[in-house]
Formats: sequence, C-alpha cells, structure tokens
Amino acid sequence: MGKRKTPEERAAEQERHTRAQGASSDAELEPFLTDPNQSIRNTAAMNPDASPAILARFATDRFWSVRIAVAEHPNTARGTLLTLLEPNPARRGVVHHAARERLERDGVRFGEDAMPLTDN
Repeated sequence: MGKRKTPEERAAEQERHTRAQGASSDAELEPFLTDPNQSIRNTAAMNPDASPAILARFATDRFWSVRIAVAEHPNTARGTLLTLLEPNPARRGVVHHAARERLERDGVRFGEDAMPLTDN
C-alpha cells in the first residue's frame, strides 16, 4: 500500500484539478502534460478549450485513459486520431477502439485488418 497523502497534498491536487478544468489556453494546459496525477492529466485532456495541438501532445501520454479522452475530444485532429491506432492486432486495446469509433463517426472507412482504408 502506498503512502497516505497529507491534507496539504490532497488540497494541492484538488487545486490542480480545478485549474485543469478551468484552463482556457494551451499555455494554461501545458503544465498538466507532465502532472504526476493521471486523473488531472485526464481532466486537462477533456478540457473543452484544448486545441488540436495540445491534444496531440496529450495523445502521447502513457496512460490509456488520457489517450481515450483525446480520442473522444471533438477538437482532436484526424492525424492525431490516426496515431492512436495500433497496427499490431495483438497490441490493440481500448485506445485503438475509441480512436476507430471516432474516425468511423467522422466517415473514415476501415478494412478487414481494422485499419483505415487508404482511399479515405
């Protein structure tokens, strides 16, 4: 079991969470790219003011929940969504499927290999 957080640590996390929700520019969201708390990074990636550029940076997060938030975000560029697809079938998971669902809603057609057709 991990070390319990102090009241000050919990208050600091809550404050960062609130700032991640209320950020209105890439400059305000950028510090959250490296926040040690996955939940705070996830909140920042779901921020409605996140630009396609900052979302592309969140798409490289090591945690799947942050990458799913990017896949589901309406501002995410198609190129970023394509980077979330996993070409190796053995490694596909929830991120690949979330990106595929979003791309299909946007009119991208997929082949039998679960990858986009080149004529899209």
